[in-house]
Amino acid sequence: MMNKVVKNVEEALKGIEDNMTLMVGGFGLCGIPENSIAQLVKMGTKGLTCISNNAGVDDFGLGLLLQKKQVKKMISSYVGENEEFERQMLSGELEVDLIPQGSLAERCRAGGAGIPMFFTPAGYGTEVAEGKEVRVFNGKPHILESALTADFAIVKAWKGDTEGNLIFKATARNFNPMMAMAGKITIAEVEELVPAGELDPNFIHTPGIFVQRIFQGEKFEKRIEQRTVRQK
Repeated sequence: MMNKVVKNVEEALKGIEDNMTLMVGGFGLCGIPENSIAQLVKMGTKGLTCISNNAGVDDFGLGLLLQKKQVKKMISSYVGENEEFERQMLSGELEVDLIPQGSLAERCRAGGAGIPMFFTPAGYGTEVAEGKEVRVFNGKPHILESALTADFAIVKAWKGDTEGNLIFKATARNFNPMMAMAGKITIAEVEELVPAGELDPNFIHTPGIFVQRIFQGEKFEKRIEQRTVRQK
C-alpha cells in the first residue's frame, strides 16, 4: 500500500512557488480547502493564477489571497460576493477570465481525462466566444473550448484514506472531483482521515490514483455565503 499522508498543511503545500497555476476546489464557500488557503497567505506566494468556481468573499476563501495581492489572474465562473475582486478587476490590477459554470467544470474534467479540446453551445453569441472556432452540430452553433490543468490542484473532502481515496459531501461534490483529476500534483485536505480499506469502494468519488498528498485539516469554519431563513 502507498501512504500519501503528510503530517500538516505546511508539508502538503511544499513546492508551490510564485507564478504557478492552482486549481482550488469548492462551490461558493462550500467545500473549500480552508487550511490550505490560509497557509498560502502565510507563504506569501505571489503571481498565482487561480482556477476556481469563485473568488471567495472579502475576508474568507480566495478573498484572503486577493487582499494580499497574491493572485495575478482568476479563472472563474462566479465572483459576485467579493468587492475587492471587483475593485482589482475594474482597476486592471487583476486579469480575469469569466467562464460559464458548466464550461468551467467540463474544462477541468477534460484536463483530467486527457481531452485537449471540446465543442459546447454555452457562450455562443457572447464575449465568451470571441476568437474561438465555431462549428454547427445538429443545426446549433458550438464554440471550441480548451481543457484546463494546473501545477497543483488543492481540494477539500469530507473523508479520505491513507491511499488518497476521497469522499465528498453534498454540494462540495461539485468542482472538487474534477479538479482533483486535473492537477499535476493534487493535494487533498480532509475532515476525517482513515486507514486504507475503511472506505466503502462503492462510495468513493475520487480514486487515490489522482491524489499525491493528503492531510487532515483543522478548525473548519464552513461559512455560509448568504444565510436565508424562513419568516415565522
